Amino acid sequence: MERMPRLYVEGSAEECVEGGKAKSECVILQGNVEVWLESGGDVPECINLETAEFLVKEVYDRFYQYVDGSTGRMKADAVLVLPDGRTRIYLRKGDGLLLLPVEGYTKTIIANVGNRVRKGDAFAAVTTKKGEVHYLKPPKSGTVVFIDEITQRPHYVYYILPEE
Repeated sequence: MERMPRLYVEGSAEECVEGGKAKSECVILQGNVEVWLESGGDVPECINLETAEFLVKEVYDRFYQYVDGSTGRMKADAVLVLPDGRTRIYLRKGDGLLLLPVEGYTKTIIANVGNRVRKGDAFAAVTTKKGEVHYLKPPKSGTVVFIDEITQRPHYVYYILPEE
């Protein structure tokens, strides 16, 4: 069974906390302190609710809503927790992502979410109606953070966080 990554996006204190307890699963960031809370969990006394940043759990399939489709820039702060539960990818508002379309008669995903792809490595393959196979390679090395399956047209868009 393949598990989905978990997505947490920028929210408000009102969305996350009520009466010193978490209303839903969320993350509170304050300076170098990071608090991960389950629904009903107690907010530590060391957290100042006025200055802390709140990330609320969101449906992972909605990731594309937090990326500007024309510029590829993040519209909000976000954290992705990969299915292993240990690996986290932190995305800040304004971070640029590579949006790479995968279009063709038959598409094959090679790199999955969380995979690092290098500039010369294929992240996907497409097969034409004539049976020709073309391998798609990213213009920069980076980490795959989302694969959007477009329903209007039969193709995918890879969202890759480029390395510096």
